[in-house]
Amino acid sequence: MSGAADRPWQGRRLHFVGIGGAGMSGLALIAVRLGAEVTGSDSAESAYIQSLRAAGVLPIIGHRSENVPDGAEVVYSTAIGADNPERTAAVALLHRSELLAQIARLKRCLAVSGAAGKTTTTAMIVHVLRACGMDPAYAVGGELRSTGLNADWGTGEWIVIEADESDRSLLNYEPEIAVLTNCELDHHTTYSSRLELEATFAEFVGRSSTAVVWDRPELLKLVTGATAVIPYDASAPDLQPDGARFIWRGLEVQLAVPGLHNAVNAAGALTACAAAGADPVMAASAIADFRGARRRMELLGSTRKGVPIYDDYAHHPMKVAAALAAARTLAPRRLVAVFQPHLYSRTRALAPEFGAALAAADLCAVLDVYPAREQATDFPGVDGRLVAAATADAAGGRTVAWLPTRVDAQRWLEATLGPGDICLIMGAGNIDALGRALLAGPG
Repeated sequence: MSGAADRPWQGRRLHFVGIGGAGMSGLALIAVRLGAEVTGSDSAESAYIQSLRAAGVLPIIGHRSENVPDGAEVVYSTAIGADNPERTAAVALLHRSELLAQIARLKRCLAVSGAAGKTTTTAMIVHVLRACGMDPAYAVGGELRSTGLNADWGTGEWIVIEADESDRSLLNYEPEIAVLTNCELDHHTTYSSRLELEATFAEFVGRSSTAVVWDRPELLKLVTGATAVIPYDASAPDLQPDGARFIWRGLEVQLAVPGLHNAVNAAGALTACAAAGADPVMAASAIADFRGARRRMELLGSTRKGVPIYDDYAHHPMKVAAALAAARTLAPRRLVAVFQPHLYSRTRALAPEFGAALAAADLCAVLDVYPAREQATDFPGVDGRLVAAATADAAGGRTVAWLPTRVDAQRWLEATLGPGDICLIMGAGNIDALGRALLAGPG
């Protein structure tokens, strides 16, 4: 089949503000595949912008009102403020989740949500469905190592997407299959309580015909509207430095990515794939060569002293604890954690919990807060020292360093890291640049 049916958005103009982000760049790539004329801008270069240029999109660096073409619908994310000149110049505005909802309605939709594990679980589902010959479309919040892309428009009947709870945009979707990985309060400027978050997740899974839910009573109780509820778990997994093994539906599953949390993610992914029609035996075999998603326990390389540097997007205490537990299975001489808090509101609300999680490392360094969309003036007295102090309180005398800048952290790490160590860099900001600098430095 070819022609107009393959390019239903031919003649449509879309301009993406912040096009270099993980989510926005993926939507832009899909829009190109659907026939739209795509333009966009961002404040700085990124790896995703390089992928866009390869697809024929030429992003502009810098935000100006004149960047918006005549007649274009302007697509923005929650990270783009209302005072952005391209937003204010727009005649027609679309939130990124509204555009993704339009895309999702073109196929059968499988959506993954939860406070943690969304990106990895979504990536696993895409990897398995592709290996089973089902060629799904997908939009993932991180680049799949197996495809080198964070989004694509496959020929199959399914689209697999992440459903983001941070701004309640998950409620824009009506998936046929909904996956719920967990429920932890993470976005304190969006939700006033855990009960409010639970109500949002309940509405999300209630819109599906099949809910695939981690087998925990507090999660299963949220599912009231779905026709079918399928619990999942990875019971008694064997965790090893080279990955994990567990039994799923009587089949042995082997993973090449470490950690208990990834075993649970894999069980959820396999259960969702089976619900979508994948052959269970083929699916269980296919996940063995899943190598992860970008910035999810990603091995960046090693320093000149041979110290492996891992990067993880963990930015909630539960995610930090899971990442450290996974790194511990690699059996390091010392596990050195480096954490950049993300958002002042989250830091203020969860500093003690971050401290308790980070105390699982042998050595820990804490940087200052990556503000993202927030302003320091709105949160007086809140900085990374809150997390550093909480970590020191919980660390039982182990070293905790307060290193506000990436330069401070790089110098400390180059002097501290030694043979047998593993260094885990964590945070949802730009902390990954520190990891790459260590590879090129005198380490």
